[in-house]
Parts: sequence; C-alpha cells; structure tokens
Amino acid sequence: MSFDVSADAYLRFMGRYSVPLAEQFVELVGVRRGDRVLDVGCGPGVLTAPLVERCGADSVAAVDPSSSFISAVGERFPAVDVREAPAESLPYDDDAFDAALAQLVVHFMNDPVAGLREMGRVARPGGVVAASVWDFAGGTAPLSVFWQAARELDPSAPGEADRAGAREGDLVDLANAAGLRAARSTSLTVRLPFTSYDAWWAPYLDGVGPVGSYVASLEPEHRRRVEERCRELLPAPPFEHAARAWVVLAEAA
Repeated sequence: MSFDVSADAYLRFMGRYSVPLAEQFVELVGVRRGDRVLDVGCGPGVLTAPLVERCGADSVAAVDPSSSFISAVGERFPAVDVREAPAESLPYDDDAFDAALAQLVVHFMNDPVAGLREMGRVARPGGVVAASVWDFAGGTAPLSVFWQAARELDPSAPGEADRAGAREGDLVDLANAAGLRAARSTSLTVRLPFTSYDAWWAPYLDGVGPVGSYVASLEPEHRRRVEERCRELLPAPPFEHAARAWVVLAEAA
C-alpha cells in the first residue's frame, strides 16, 4: 500500500506514536555506527532518523512505494540512499546490509512473506531482519479505540485486526515462512500524554491511511457519532494513551 498523503499529515496522525516507537525499536535491534542498514517502508523518515543518528547517513538506505514520502526523506536526509520501490522488490544486491528493518510496514505489504524474504535476501547471512506491527488484534494499537467505536456504530466498518502481523506470534510465523532463521517475538509499548480530547481526535480528519479513508467516507452525522463514542471510550482529559507493537527479530539465512 502506498500512502498518498503529505509527510506532515502522516506525522501528525501516526508520527506521535511511531516516533517514540522508532527510538525503542532501534535500541532493541542494537544497530551501531559502521553497520550498513536498510529502512524498508520508510514513510516520511520516522525510523530513518534514529538509524542515521546511530549509524551515520552514509550507512543508511531507505525505500518506500510512496513518492511523496521518498521526496520528504530525500530532502531531510540528502546523504541517505533513498529509493522508490515496494518491499516485495527491493532494488539492492544480495547481502548488501548488516540489518534490514521494517517499522509498521508488514501489515501494508501486498505479500508480507515476499517482503520479509526480500529483507532477508538483501541482509548478509546472519544479519538482522526485524519488523514491528501494532497490536490491532489485541486492542492495544493506537487506532483500537477508534475502530471499536466505528464498529459499534457500523458492524461493517473494516477495522485492522485481520492485518498481517496484528496478532501475537503472527510476525514469527511470517518470518519462518520467509525462510528467516532464529525468529523470536517480543513487544514494545509507547505512552503518550494528551491534554485534551481534541488533541487526540483532530489528526483523524487528515485522511491518512485506512482510518482516514473511512472517516472521509462517513456522512457528517455519522462521523459526529463516531467522534462522540471515541470520547466516551477514552478517559477524561488529561489522559495517557498506551499503544503496543509486536516485534520480530530474526536472522538472514
């Protein structure tokens, strides 16, 4: 899936969760200066930033199918090797990287097994292949409150619980199917403070991702009802919102 939105819109919507997740993810993977690393599905550069900080811009490559995101990353990190391509067809040689990482991407791949297999191909033997996906199925993803409200009012609302990697153990199963070795699962949790309900809700109107498309499809009265139900499900402000992501760590064969 390619996100046809601006980098700023994505960062307002999901970046508030994915930026702190990226810091934890990079710390968990343990890449360091001198490692050659690839950010698969880089989006507007949320994971690229801590990879550059840790490894140096000339050691980082980034790929995404969205031209707007690729432009944003290229402008922000001119020394990074940034290319437009899907995860299932990475434009790099075999064994080119010490680590290949995909943050919040596997569930948007057209073929998750093929995407993880490609990550294993471009990583050197024994190199790290790591991926994360929000816990959509367990109800602790950033968007879980929204989808709960939406489905209470409209049982046909799509939701995201059935996406690849959304359940505990799913990413390990996908990694094994992709031929990766020593796959193990863990999780990371981010916690965000909100001073008001509006601060939480406003980015849902920016048209980002499946949620944005669904919100844009609603009649104004239905949208108002979804918004009100979300308000009822959340604590009174100020409140803290926690979100969990499943992570797989594996080795390239």
